[in-house]
Amino acid sequence: MRANSVPRPAFVLSAGCLLVAALASGRNALAQPAEADSIARARNALVDTAIVAAGIKNARVIQAMRDTPRHSFVPGNQRQDAYRDIAMPIGEGQTISPPFIVAYMTEQIDPQPGDKVLEIGTGSGYQAAVLSPLVAEVYTIEIVEALGRRAARTLERLKYDNVHARIGDGYLGWPEAAPFDKIIVTCSPESVPQPLVDQLAEGGRMIVPVGERYQQALYLYRKVDGELQQEALQTTFFVPMTGQAEELRVVEADPANPALVNGGFEEMFGEDDQPAGWYYVRGGRVVADPQSPDGQNALVFTSTSAGLAQALQAFGVDGREVAELEITYSVRAQNARPGRAGDQPPQVYIEFFSENRASVGEATVPSRFGTFGWTDYRQKIKVPRSARLAALQIGLPHGTGTVAFDRVQVRAVGE
Repeated sequence: MRANSVPRPAFVLSAGCLLVAALASGRNALAQPAEADSIARARNALVDTAIVAAGIKNARVIQAMRDTPRHSFVPGNQRQDAYRDIAMPIGEGQTISPPFIVAYMTEQIDPQPGDKVLEIGTGSGYQAAVLSPLVAEVYTIEIVEALGRRAARTLERLKYDNVHARIGDGYLGWPEAAPFDKIIVTCSPESVPQPLVDQLAEGGRMIVPVGERYQQALYLYRKVDGELQQEALQTTFFVPMTGQAEELRVVEADPANPALVNGGFEEMFGEDDQPAGWYYVRGGRVVADPQSPDGQNALVFTSTSAGLAQALQAFGVDGREVAELEITYSVRAQNARPGRAGDQPPQVYIEFFSENRASVGEATVPSRFGTFGWTDYRQKIKVPRSARLAALQIGLPHGTGTVAFDRVQVRAVGE
């Protein structure tokens, strides 16, 4: 799969902590019953805490997530992280999506036992594997030859016999196998490719992350009387679609001038109380706050059990052209207390990634615990020269209390 929700910050863990070290060794952990039990416990804990608790309700999808061995689809040296709810690099500048995103997209297309499904962006093969027990046939396309061949071998070895894989430009679809009842696009085009519209069956569903290189949104489409009906779902971030889709892109990114969008939380998208431009929002909602620095809205996080309270945004930043960033934000808190780790107060965290989506640096701009009114924070941080992308997180990581953020900004120093 070529999805990319950017990898979550390293300190934002899910139930994957249960995963045994044997899994990371790269050998066949399933050969040992005790190790297999540990892996199953880790996978089930992940499903409980990061999928069911996050709102996935389709029982068949939930069971598929429990049964699919995600560790078999990640590089051997990263298997210790297979059951954390994060994106992970799989080589060639591509990633495997977080399990929640896979479950969410799968649920949205409402998979039925008789469906024929097309997936654009095979990547590791994980999304196709999740779909396999839910539908009759899966056709999956990967444009990067090395990834496509590796995924095909993995799917064959694990006996996903109803999955058909090919190398090619997903923009063109798979016309000889069309029409498809459902289509999942796990990489982001600027707009829905017409060949995929043509290949979707009447009454079919298609889910696509559409948008600019760093600002995208998931849309669910239904084909009615030959036309697509669109439903906005939520803001997201995926690896951009390459091939013809990239060549046709109109809006180009400007990583020499990094900036956030909707840092004042005035614009909404899709689901109620969710801010446009921000994704993987957990434990937070936009509320009207006339006392906020801009006098309108704030993004408020509430956590009562040291759970995950966060929102993320990705942006381009070229370390060859930007040596330093200035991060500013305003925050207020009520009874903000530490959770499992006492060094994580309400904060802004930023992680930098290379062209190949490997982590190349991180920084934190913390506030403090306790109760306090609106307070401004400002800090300059160095940008690694190899950085091409950054993910910024705001929130209260694994603490408790109520915190609100407003006027979150990033700019290159010297602008």
